[in-house]
Amino acid sequence: MTGAAPLLFERYGHVALITLNRPEALNAFTGDMGELWSERYRECDRDDSIRAVVVTGNDRAFCAGADMSGGADTFDTHDSANFSSSPVLPAWKVRKPVIAAMNGHAIGLGFSLALQCDFRFAATDSKYGLIQSRRGVLADGCSHWLLPRLIGVEAAMEMLVLGRTLTSDELAEKGLAREILPAAQVLPAALSFADEIASQSSPLIAAMSKRLLWDGLGMSLDAMDAKESQWLQHTMGKADAIEGGRAFAERRAPRWQSQVNSDWPEG
Repeated sequence: MTGAAPLLFERYGHVALITLNRPEALNAFTGDMGELWSERYRECDRDDSIRAVVVTGNDRAFCAGADMSGGADTFDTHDSANFSSSPVLPAWKVRKPVIAAMNGHAIGLGFSLALQCDFRFAATDSKYGLIQSRRGVLADGCSHWLLPRLIGVEAAMEMLVLGRTLTSDELAEKGLAREILPAAQVLPAALSFADEIASQSSPLIAAMSKRLLWDGLGMSLDAMDAKESQWLQHTMGKADAIEGGRAFAERRAPRWQSQVNSDWPEG
């Protein structure tokens, strides 16, 4: 696999598939991979023909974390001008639902980036966790903001401070995976779920719901009530609102017409 692209990009109808492609290194994260990953996320956001995104790993791992082939030099220095704890555009900024198909081990940064996704499918017989405290550095990917919102402060503290790895069953118990499956079934299940979103849900409504949910983590109830009301009014009377009712009455699949970029509410 020497010289191969560190990240692959494919299309399955309205679903985009991003594959981390360093199987010889358990898809360990590199700067080149991060740049490509961010650009693919931006492309998915720009392209209205893409309605859902799946991220997975090639071969037997999702992502084993930062590439530590440099040993002691891995966390030695950083570029203070450009450094970010989230080296990939956070998945919550992509207006299409993003699904992590964790086909194998997801450790450290690999797990942080999976946590940023909207949904996670996980493989049995694999390890997951934020182990950075055992490497002498903080966990990354905005995990200190995200984890307590997903599982509560005490459970987040345990994961971040102790740095233990979790089994797939422990992952499910914490509510950090939508479904636990044998490794070979993880990607097909995630793609099927993405296809259901792409075909059954209005692209605009799916995108707006995602944005409201993520923005709502930092909003007051009154602010959310105002924004949700404004955005609901924006969708009423539009082509998809009419088509949704018509498709239901005619007992057929909807033929959505909305475009996320051109129909996005102002402001």
